[in-house]
Amino acid sequence: MKIIHTSDWHLGHQLHGYNRDYEHQAFLDWLADELEAQQADALLVAGDIFDTANPPASAWRMLYRFLAKVSKTLPNLDVVMIGGNHDSPSKLDAPHELLKAFDLHMVGGIHRLDDGSLDVKRMLVPITNKDKKTAAYVLAVPFLRSADLRTDNLDENDDRLIKGVEVLYSDMTQAARELLASEQAMIGMGHAYMASGQLSEMSERRVLGGNQHALPASIFADDMGYVALGHLHLAQKVAKKEHVRYSGSPIPLSMSERNYNHQILAVEFNGSNVKAIEEISIPRCVDMLKVPTKPAPLDEVLAALKALPDDELPREQQPFLEVHVLLDKPQALLREKVLQALEGKSVRLAKITPHYSQREQQDSLQHRRLSEVSPQQVFALSWNKKFDGEPTEAMAEAFETLLTQVEEQE
Repeated sequence: MKIIHTSDWHLGHQLHGYNRDYEHQAFLDWLADELEAQQADALLVAGDIFDTANPPASAWRMLYRFLAKVSKTLPNLDVVMIGGNHDSPSKLDAPHELLKAFDLHMVGGIHRLDDGSLDVKRMLVPITNKDKKTAAYVLAVPFLRSADLRTDNLDENDDRLIKGVEVLYSDMTQAARELLASEQAMIGMGHAYMASGQLSEMSERRVLGGNQHALPASIFADDMGYVALGHLHLAQKVAKKEHVRYSGSPIPLSMSERNYNHQILAVEFNGSNVKAIEEISIPRCVDMLKVPTKPAPLDEVLAALKALPDDELPREQQPFLEVHVLLDKPQALLREKVLQALEGKSVRLAKITPHYSQREQQDSLQHRRLSEVSPQQVFALSWNKKFDGEPTEAMAEAFETLLTQVEEQE
């Protein structure tokens, strides 16, 4: 049996106002071809299918076209998709009854029965091999919000959120064990921030209330053959475990991710155990440029921009450009000067990042666009101005908790 693991598609994403549909369509076309070339038995998509809880109709069309294509070319392919923190659980769950008829399983949120117990039948998905025999069960656990967890009966000395996640995965694991036959694999899925995970600047956040709620790899039982994770955009192993992995996002979702090796993971099983894991790089169809490579005075920057090639490209294929300028103080008409230097160039100006002297750096956030500043940076700057220092770890964690609550209410 072979599965393909991917995540964090963020369909409908915009980068500083620029549409990413061209890049996403190129990825989905490539993925469909790769699934056929690999003769995959299953595709696992570990959350953040969409970029927002209310994605545009074009993003839904793109998803459905892809699913229709792979269902036609690979009629025996099982697809399991879970919701992430960017997705709407109810919107992902809505087409479930229709999609499951085509072996397409979408689990947007946690499902419980009338007595409050987990609806394990909804979230345990069988995977069949080329002989049409059940080869594995997937624990399709979506992004977990605090309201999804049962913490009332837990010890007050425990971290209730982490313990609640552990209990949920334990219940799902036990239910899977009751179904598993010899040589059948148990595969975990999740969309979460794991302890020691490497975050991307301006892209992901620690979820479930801050770093104190980073989940330990021990929530996954030792008899899980593989764990397919989403949320972090950089492909990486968890706790140095070969079989517990983030696949990463298929395209860079911020300029800080331009040097990532975006990939999918092809995981081959021999019975219940992983035989091999292949990292397959995703071709990039739109480049990301940083000019200059290090911050430089404005005159040098403008000269470097004018020296860019005059290649004519369709708008959607033009590279994204981030400009770094070294300044003594805020510069009037900075953007206009940069745009003038770029006249006739086939690039899309995504971001201008000014760099100031140490004295000016403390106040530089007020000269940046709101889209370029994270809530954590605003909080840290406000705290520094009022109390002349960095916020304590406890205060930073409290802010993360409040931020998560606000986002869940939106």
